[in-house]
Amino acid sequence: MTCQIFWRKSSYSGTETNCVEVALGPVTVLVRDSKNVAGPVLGFASTRWGAFLASVKEEQHAG
Repeated sequence: MTCQIFWRKSSYSGTETNCVEVALGPVTVLVRDSKNVAGPVLGFASTRWGAFLASVKEEQHAG
């Protein structure tokens, strides 16, 4: 059985290809550079990704 991966990027990116794309899974979040979709992919535990996003949002509100 193969698993289909759905990549997405921020709507703020428009049609540009210089973005970070993410694919959300139940256990792992995958991250890649949209300029090199065949290049390396980073994987993070979903819980760690959630903590990262919370930290970024907190920093934005603090600044």
